[in-house]
Amino acid sequence: MTTVPGRRSSTFTRLLRHGFIDPSAAEQLLDLNAFASVRSDPVLLEALGATADPDLALRGLVRIVEAEDEGERQVLLDTLVTAKPLRDRLLGVLGASEALGDHLARHPRDWQALVTYEAVDLHPGVAEFERGLAEAVDPDSLRVAYRRCLLTLAARDVCGTTDLAQTAAELADLATATLRAALAIARTAAPEDAAQCRLAVVAMGKCGGRELNYVSDVDVIFVGEARDGVDETKAMQAATRLAAHMMRICSETTVEGTIWEVDANLRPEGRNGPLVRTLSSHLAYYQRWAKTWEFQALLKARAVAGDPGLGAEYVEAVSPLVWGAADRENFVPDVQKMRRRVVDNIPVDRIERELKLGPGGLRDVEFAVQLLQLVHGRSDASLHSGSTLKALRALAEGGYVGRADAAQLDEAYRFLRSMEHRIQLYRLRRTHLVPEDEADLRRLGRSLGMRTDPVTELNKAWKRHASVVRRLHEKIFYRPLLDAVAQLAPAESRLSAKAAAIRLEALGYADPAAALRHLEALSSGVSRKAAIQRTLLPVLLGWFADSADPDAGLLGFRKVSDALGKTPWYLRLLRDEGAAAENLARVLSAGRLAPDLLMRAPEAVAILGDPEGLTPRTRAHLEQEVLAAVGRAGDAESAVAVVRGVRRRELFRTTAADLIDSYGTEDNPAEQDHGALVDRVGSAVSDLNAATVAGALRAAVRARWGDTLPTRFAVIGMGRFGGHELSYGSDADVLFVHRPREGVSDEEAARAANTVVGEMRRLLQLPTADPPLLIDADLRPEGKSGPLVRTLKSYEAYYRRWSLAWESQALLRAEPVAGDEDLGRDFIELVDPLRYPVEGLGEDAVREIRRLKARMESERMPRGADPTLHTKLGRGGLSDVEWTVQLMQMQHGWAEPGLRTTRTREALAAACAAELIPAEDAQTLDEAWVLATRVRNAVMLVRGRPGDTFPSDPREVAAVGRYLGYEPGHVGDMLDDYRRITRRARAVVEERFYGAAS
Repeated sequence: MTTVPGRRSSTFTRLLRHGFIDPSAAEQLLDLNAFASVRSDPVLLEALGATADPDLALRGLVRIVEAEDEGERQVLLDTLVTAKPLRDRLLGVLGASEALGDHLARHPRDWQALVTYEAVDLHPGVAEFERGLAEAVDPDSLRVAYRRCLLTLAARDVCGTTDLAQTAAELADLATATLRAALAIARTAAPEDAAQCRLAVVAMGKCGGRELNYVSDVDVIFVGEARDGVDETKAMQAATRLAAHMMRICSETTVEGTIWEVDANLRPEGRNGPLVRTLSSHLAYYQRWAKTWEFQALLKARAVAGDPGLGAEYVEAVSPLVWGAADRENFVPDVQKMRRRVVDNIPVDRIERELKLGPGGLRDVEFAVQLLQLVHGRSDASLHSGSTLKALRALAEGGYVGRADAAQLDEAYRFLRSMEHRIQLYRLRRTHLVPEDEADLRRLGRSLGMRTDPVTELNKAWKRHASVVRRLHEKIFYRPLLDAVAQLAPAESRLSAKAAAIRLEALGYADPAAALRHLEALSSGVSRKAAIQRTLLPVLLGWFADSADPDAGLLGFRKVSDALGKTPWYLRLLRDEGAAAENLARVLSAGRLAPDLLMRAPEAVAILGDPEGLTPRTRAHLEQEVLAAVGRAGDAESAVAVVRGVRRRELFRTTAADLIDSYGTEDNPAEQDHGALVDRVGSAVSDLNAATVAGALRAAVRARWGDTLPTRFAVIGMGRFGGHELSYGSDADVLFVHRPREGVSDEEAARAANTVVGEMRRLLQLPTADPPLLIDADLRPEGKSGPLVRTLKSYEAYYRRWSLAWESQALLRAEPVAGDEDLGRDFIELVDPLRYPVEGLGEDAVREIRRLKARMESERMPRGADPTLHTKLGRGGLSDVEWTVQLMQMQHGWAEPGLRTTRTREALAAACAAELIPAEDAQTLDEAWVLATRVRNAVMLVRGRPGDTFPSDPREVAAVGRYLGYEPGHVGDMLDDYRRITRRARAVVEERFYGAAS
């Protein structure tokens, strides 16, 4: 074709109009002599333009034409322009699949398989595919025949003759015929093995469910039996050789490529178990050892090849086990694990492109449908289907899933599977990743019928369907439960009360009858409040079910809703603020402490919807609020009531933030820096208690003396309080110090100071709805026998004359928390030489500290407590780590400024930086201390009362595990990890505290 220089040819323009990306290259291909008879035929260009990728289709056609001899070449081109069915099929395949184009280039005569257009050809089954493979006698000829059959199947798919479900079923039928052909080849190669055994091939997974992909592992299980008169061991060896050969025939790569992998890893014991078992051996395993996921897999079992009688026996024998799986002891925790997406092993850069395993992916739909089949299929045989789409339809027809939700999920699943098919068809490779390349996305979009702006349209449709799937747990697990109790649409088939209770039990609710009562109370009626609850509850129920105690979460939600249901902002907050509802669900279902704090003032739920609401308030901010409230109050009791109310609110803020950070949410994963979590809680609770003590002090002084106490007065925080390491259940360890004001006698000052202390303790422990704050002054000189309050001079005299090693050690945590700031600083200047003695401790003092520690270990451990699990006094626990760090502080604090801190982790880091302890040992101690602290926090959060060891109640210990990041069913792993980490810490303590190292 000659054109005027600088002008485009008419062919170029037509090619561009028909969707060619590179019309210049296409024009050159059409100029080949072989295309002389058809290059100007408008029918050909229109047909090429109708394909997913016109450039690819033309290149593929050129390769076929060039591979044919001259006579056959003209037959192909004549047929192409005169026979529309062939034209659409052949060009459609060439425009969608580079791999099938390669096959046709190697075997150009195979295009003739697309000419036939008989009725039976439109929807072939196993028998038709078996005829198509009948001439295959070795692996190479089987591959060629398989590709020829796949060619016709793909042609029906891309032309729209078959829909997604039909295509997937045909792919499974072709796989069945291929397995039979491969087994026949294996038997022919080893007739003596075939004579010794009966061998059945049972398809699992997508092949078993007749919903196979273009390129997917074909999952199988082999069942064997000895023929009459044959030794069973020999028969099983023969069956194993046949099965292994059959697998190789399909899986190995030859000059004709490969078909697909045959995967037998779903068999009992997986790849560690024998490849072939007898039927009785299978049943023995399933009855004794199998896990819930194995029965889930058996849901799709279907005999496809080999001995049909034996295969049918196997399927019939395992069926009762499958449909009785929901009655198994560990079904609920197994279900909770099954419901979680399997995304941990997907690289971060790929997770958003994952069609199968990513959020809103195919696996979500398949797992959810299978779970509902297991739960309800034991009493409803209509759910016994291996096909996801058929099972979803049956669930809707039975009222187990709403019809509209089922229709939405059906549409989404079909679209996502169609995307997966087209992606795999291109190069016949096993992949579930959406491509990133623009040309690949354009071809993919066009193959799905998107022609105006295929890339934009594809991404939009994909995101829309994935978002439907992301909400599927709400739609198919929980919304039908609301429909069952709300009963708003009489014509709609719905779950019966019995089926609803069964589902709740399967989802982890221990008292389904009570749960249904709560749901009915919350959602029944036609009020706006009930309508909003019906929108919220399906989502909330899923979040509750993710916790260790769903019942407590639902009960707590009902109590909060009853208390706040009439306020205009409560339900609006949960409905409109995305994070508020999920945060509330996490808080209500994680234990007793946070819900108890919330129930005392439910309006604090507003904290959960504020983006800054979970950030702890600073000590200065809290003191300002508390002291202002005390100034406004009429008397000390009402003043401290306000102060304790602030403390309760801030405790709720801290517990809520801790739980949400530990559990994570759908948008924000759990905090991985556990040390940071512990530090945040310790600092927040310590600051809060300091502000509370300051408020009580101001209230006590104002009630009796106005603004000025006759003596200067300071509160010194000790122990965890001074170290900013308080846990939720800790008392406030303190010392009280005073210094008489000028002109005030010592007796009057002492009376005033003691009166203030007594009043503070009384006010902070008055019986109210708010949690008390216990003041513990037992670390004072002479302990319980000594005066509660001393002057600074009295402390100085005592410490100079009588101070013991343990008292100097206790002063390592001393820090002013309330009262007169100058007096607090003077106290610290007084004790610094005691806690950081110049030149460190003498040998006698070190021996005394070690002796005290050993005595404490033997005498203070509670009777019957497991020393390997006691967080405070146990092996490698808090006491071990803290005494080791404090010994280094007392020995080296005089020379190392970094050690002069009241915080354990800070001091440990400083010791490591000063090379007083190896980094590995410091890391070991830090890890143990953080873990033990988190366990103590978890116990308080879960039980609502403090404890130093793991709870014995199964639900409570499971909740502790969830807080620590362990999935359901992994309590044993949690205890093993705790023992391992603390055992390593104890080894460091033995060397660094008790050993020669000092």
